[in-house]
Amino acid sequence: MKEPVLTVLAAGMGSRFGGLKQITPVDDLGHSIIDFSLYDAYKAGFKKVAFIIKHAIDSDFKARIGTRMEKYFDVRYVYQELDSLPAGYNVPEGRMKPWGTGHAVACCKGIVDAPFAVINADDFYGQTAYSALYGFLSSGRAANEHAMVAYELRNTVTENGYVSRGICSVENGLLTDVVERTHIEKAGENAVYVENGERFPLSGDLPVSMNCWAFGESMLDELNSRFPAWLDDALMTNPLKGEYFLPTVANTVINEGFGTISILSCREQWHGITYREDMPILVDSIRKMREAGLYPGALLE
Repeated sequence: MKEPVLTVLAAGMGSRFGGLKQITPVDDLGHSIIDFSLYDAYKAGFKKVAFIIKHAIDSDFKARIGTRMEKYFDVRYVYQELDSLPAGYNVPEGRMKPWGTGHAVACCKGIVDAPFAVINADDFYGQTAYSALYGFLSSGRAANEHAMVAYELRNTVTENGYVSRGICSVENGLLTDVVERTHIEKAGENAVYVENGERFPLSGDLPVSMNCWAFGESMLDELNSRFPAWLDDALMTNPLKGEYFLPTVANTVINEGFGTISILSCREQWHGITYREDMPILVDSIRKMREAGLYPGALLE
């Protein structure tokens, strides 16, 4: 069996946060969220990692994260650029926005060659998420058997603005549908999503995707083979803002019978820094986890 690879989405520059949040310190020892994620992943069993970044942050990222992790992981780099497109396609004039999470993972073809997990660099998933991911990927599944760690919606929203989440439907432990909602706001213990100026209620109990996935090797083929058709449509309908969402492709794969996605439930509290105002909450939460003995002072140094 091939050793699972942890794939980290770290190419985004954090436009809403206003800086390179992937390497922003979140404690007084200089650790960033990704340091905690890599610590949790290493403890869970992962020994290979692929960082998806842009050439623009290459030297900073390697100096801050990548080189240090070479002591613990087999480290690989994947570069997601606007011009990382199939032959015959060009970047539309004026396009600045990345092509989305589905495109980012598709760029791993040829570099990631084993079952793989996918996480966001700027999301704090919690220790049990990595144990669930590694357990699934190391259990000898078929190439088209995938999984997703699902969080309760109420545990994934912020007090300081809106977030994007994939709202999931589940039947007999399998994902049956996921709908990407790009504007979700907290509403007490529940939430609302905004679309075309209208507000629609969402239960806080709903399972949601946080881009915390376990994929068999067939997913890279699915992402790459479906990208040109999506691109043809996007270049006509939304050439400057269209995004190839990973949850949308995963949804298509299961609906068309090309694979299954098991749901790995997680009751962890999500933490992140979508906005700068989220930072004090995250810092305080990490302090409390350290006091509870969940993390040592030094992580992977």
